[in-house]
Amino acid sequence: MTQTARVAADRIRRLEVQGARNVAITAIKALEALAKETTAETREEFLRELEEARDLLFESRTTEPLMRNAVRWIISQVESSGERQTTALAKRVSSAATLFLKELDASKDCIAEIGAKRIRDGMVILTHCHSSTVTYLLSRAKKEDKTFEVICTETRPVFQGRITAKEMLELGVKTTFIVDSAARSLIRNADLVLVGADAITSEGNVINKIGTSTIALLAHEARKPFYVVAELLKFDPATVCGEYEQIEERSPDEVWKNAPEKLLIRNPAFDITRRDFIHGVICEEGVIPPHAVAEVTRRRYPWIFKQHSARFSNACC
Repeated sequence: MTQTARVAADRIRRLEVQGARNVAITAIKALEALAKETTAETREEFLRELEEARDLLFESRTTEPLMRNAVRWIISQVESSGERQTTALAKRVSSAATLFLKELDASKDCIAEIGAKRIRDGMVILTHCHSSTVTYLLSRAKKEDKTFEVICTETRPVFQGRITAKEMLELGVKTTFIVDSAARSLIRNADLVLVGADAITSEGNVINKIGTSTIALLAHEARKPFYVVAELLKFDPATVCGEYEQIEERSPDEVWKNAPEKLLIRNPAFDITRRDFIHGVICEEGVIPPHAVAEVTRRRYPWIFKQHSARFSNACC
């Protein structure tokens, strides 16, 4: 396995790469680099290198089904080919990566087109954390000459909300920045809430940055529509067979460096928003109810389920 894969995994682990889409792209490009730099002489050696890179990338971030789905699909394209020469296998990695990235870009454009229709002139949109899919949707609405305002939470402890705020200002959108605990006070000023997702389960629940479920509860209380903006490629097929999406817990130093001795600090990076509080999922198939996610994903991306079943052949499904 090349050093490129190790570097990519380390960058993902240290949060130098943020956002599910960017994490997936980084992993895909790492596989492409591995294919170009490989010294493997046989098909078996080449596949072994891909599998080692896969495991390393998967370990770098536990709550990233988009990345896992992308990596599994690319490797499956290599495994299913009849090529024996490593040069031909490397080309297969490159072509599969290109195809997946095109699908990812197409889904992003489709989601932006669909989601922008939900934004009307004069609206105030509240966001949480940073989602490149959400900000792309908002940029699409801006290009359509719609006037709207955005309220961004800071999203402690790593402050990803600052990324969203800067991007909105660059678009020329009137932007208000608030601490997370001010969301209940300010949500009454919003017309709708848009958040991204890192994972979607078979039940239609959504795993996203810590604090998202709180925002959903506040939106429910204030009777504000709460939309999740996400690609169906973020669906986790393991949840169909009863597995839980793992919630990554990060270093306490992100919360408080040099904290008092013996102080216990918990730092979960994500939380689960139940489908009951989700008004709709804005995805490449349209605006769908969260309980329909598994069915719609199976129709559009059947390979996600087939790959999981092949990998866990002893599972109930």
